Amino acid sequence: MSHIDINAVVKNYGDVEVIHGIDVHIERGEFAVLVGPSGCGKSTLLRMIAGLEDITGGEITIGGRVVNNLAPKDRDIAMVFQNYALYPHMTVAQNMSYSLRIRGLPKAEISRAVEEAAEILGLRDLLERRPNQLSGGQRQRVAMGRAIVRDPAVFLFDEPLSNLDAKLRVKMRAEIKTLHRRLQNTTIYVTHDQIEAMTMADKIVVLDAGRIAQIGSPLDLYDKPANRFVATFIGSPSMNIITGTVQSDGAIRCADGQRLPMRTGLEPGRRIDIGVRPEHLKISKTDEGLSAEIILVEPTGPETLISCQCAGEQLLVSMTDRFELQPGDVVKLDVAPGCHHCFDTVSGETLRTL
Repeated sequence: MSHIDINAVVKNYGDVEVIHGIDVHIERGEFAVLVGPSGCGKSTLLRMIAGLEDITGGEITIGGRVVNNLAPKDRDIAMVFQNYALYPHMTVAQNMSYSLRIRGLPKAEISRAVEEAAEILGLRDLLERRPNQLSGGQRQRVAMGRAIVRDPAVFLFDEPLSNLDAKLRVKMRAEIKTLHRRLQNTTIYVTHDQIEAMTMADKIVVLDAGRIAQIGSPLDLYDKPANRFVATFIGSPSMNIITGTVQSDGAIRCADGQRLPMRTGLEPGRRIDIGVRPEHLKISKTDEGLSAEIILVEPTGPETLISCQCAGEQLLVSMTDRFELQPGDVVKLDVAPGCHHCFDTVSGETLRTL
């Protein structure tokens, strides 16, 4: 178990810089998730930590040791890939023990390590099977078992659940988190799925176009986003954005002329983006609020998602109350008090308000 420091790390492909001076500190035993949209640089950063990509600039240390020029095998890391990377001609036991066998460890020690990992992962009855005889979830467990037997200082996961169906992904992410609590290894996990990030991480590193948008705990990022990108990326369904102009009385004049009453303390005439999460929009039981036309109603069981045209934008409302609503209906929407965020329309940065 080791801490990891990523200091001013840069990555170029030819003349194109794709990672722009990233700084991250990961504590010993911490479960850190790198999250962001496709192409943001999260997998590239993970591969640089693993030694599978060269570092153009900066420094990476694992347990205080600079690893920039060390081969992957010398970094005391174990990596679990998206495609499992199992040898099809080997049994589960042989796949799990492969790295120990090539290191020349005694057979008794190898057998003990495999048995312990198989017990942890529920693979004891599958040790003699080959990968083509396993389900996707079982293959992912074998890949994890191969990492566990090495007893590394750091676990690296590169989108390990993206090939699984939705129900199995939920089950496997719980198993990975439970495994982490049991082993307490430092873990870096890459995903584009922000639900995975929110449910699994101690610390989330949000990447946007090769730069860090924000670092924090899941609820810090959800409740206190540093900018519009983080606000709209973290959370499912995504945050609504309403563009408007601050009026002399503090209200926001929206694109369709409606007024959104709220105090921001910002100067009159300033254009801003107001962020409101779907669960903080409510259908008013009075004639007060923003007028909205229903576009689509999506009942999911525990909640109903309502798409509507309002304030010059298409907004999404998430509610647990059940209303008899149809497309074309006109309703009034209220914003829950104090449950809005203000962003600069140009930079996207969160604005300090009253």
